[in-house]
Amino acid sequence: MSTPTAFWLAGRPVTGEDSFDVVNPYDGSVVASVGVPTEDQVEEAVAAAKAVEAEFAATPAHVRAAALDHVSKRLAERAEEIARLITAENGKPIKWARGEVGRAVSVFRWAAEEARRFNSGEAQRLDTDAGGVGRLALTRRFPRGSVLGIAPFNFPLNLVAHKVAPAIAVGTPIILKPAPSTPLSALVLGEILAETELPAGSWSVLTVPNDRMPALVQDERLPVVSFTGSDRVGYQIMDSVPRKHITLELGGNAAAVVLADWSSEEDLEWAASRIATFANYQGGQSCISVQRVVADAAVYDRLVEKVVTEVRAQVTGDPSDEATDVGPLVDENAARRVESWVEDAVAKGAKLLTGGARDGAAYEPTVLADLPADAIIATEEVFGPVLSLHRVEGTDEAFAVVNDSKFGLQSGVFTHDLQTAFRAHRELEVGGVIIGDAPSYRADQMPYGGVKDSGVGREGVKYAMDDYTYERVLVLTGLAL
Repeated sequence: MSTPTAFWLAGRPVTGEDSFDVVNPYDGSVVASVGVPTEDQVEEAVAAAKAVEAEFAATPAHVRAAALDHVSKRLAERAEEIARLITAENGKPIKWARGEVGRAVSVFRWAAEEARRFNSGEAQRLDTDAGGVGRLALTRRFPRGSVLGIAPFNFPLNLVAHKVAPAIAVGTPIILKPAPSTPLSALVLGEILAETELPAGSWSVLTVPNDRMPALVQDERLPVVSFTGSDRVGYQIMDSVPRKHITLELGGNAAAVVLADWSSEEDLEWAASRIATFANYQGGQSCISVQRVVADAAVYDRLVEKVVTEVRAQVTGDPSDEATDVGPLVDENAARRVESWVEDAVAKGAKLLTGGARDGAAYEPTVLADLPADAIIATEEVFGPVLSLHRVEGTDEAFAVVNDSKFGLQSGVFTHDLQTAFRAHRELEVGGVIIGDAPSYRADQMPYGGVKDSGVGREGVKYAMDDYTYERVLVLTGLAL
């Protein structure tokens, strides 16, 4: 039997007493065996993080920036290798896996730039009142303490990057817990981090199973928890540690709104293409995949025809094939759940316009119309290649439908009207509004996150750096200002 792939404990590769297999969701083959940390090894990693906090926070900016630049460069050099690893462990089509690696390259590059700018401070004269004469306030940001970063399976490299890169940029240690089904990309990132001169203990990648996550969450030496995943688990974490600083990037049921002025053939073809692509591009396993299409009655019938045509044109199959658009879900259980939710919707009166078939872990791109309000898919995040179409009369009703959701991550609004764009920005209860495109657009440097059950806090390198730190003011006295 081959030696299990090592995890990373305080910057060094280690194997535990047990291991688990990482399975390719497309063909069921074993991609790798990975070591599981023992309780003592987890304790060693957390203790090392706590011990190095002061040293890491004092690390010169050029050292942190150089490490981040190195990671960005090495990810780019190993891009094809890592993309194929993502496809193998996740089932993501290779063309989308390559895109994910490219995004991670950018995340570390931006983090290097932010590390050089971070904590320059803001000076504020206090002699605006008589009691402040001769006084100057200098405000800087300092780390809250070691971070526990919990990453999901759907972007096994890039969402890991969004945990790790901001931590290095501000100089705070991070314990990274990758998803058990997709740990291999994070372990390769560990290989690259080990090539840097970051202090021992400043980072670990621990492949602990999910049932051991609560102990890490509860550990007082990890005062910051950054979690990306389901709303159910995210709020369980928040409720269990109310005094910790928690960032939650959770689910959504993102809506693409197509308004009456988006009416030319070219307009509708663009909208249909983007909707079909981004309802299915990660097998629908993206928090901002298109789940709902809300279309004005003036364009609804024409749009439906084009959406169904575009969805049927999505190429399904082997994710390692260059032509494949839609691969399998992460495992067969996930596909079975999606299948049951579609069956629930149809049984309650929804019309199945295309799709609806499952083959192992793969689920066919699916379009529903006339979705009843009591269907599970109407209110929950499907996290699969399924979209529903909704006819509305005018902008008021369209925006009301978008807001009639417990989630609020992002929305896309197809309109040419600038006033309507600003109205959408004012009125839609979401963290991001994308005009003229699907809600699935994300630039990794912008603030990203939601409201309501879609979470708290923001990712995007600069914004995560703010979440990992707090403001501390220094007041100087006796100055001639």
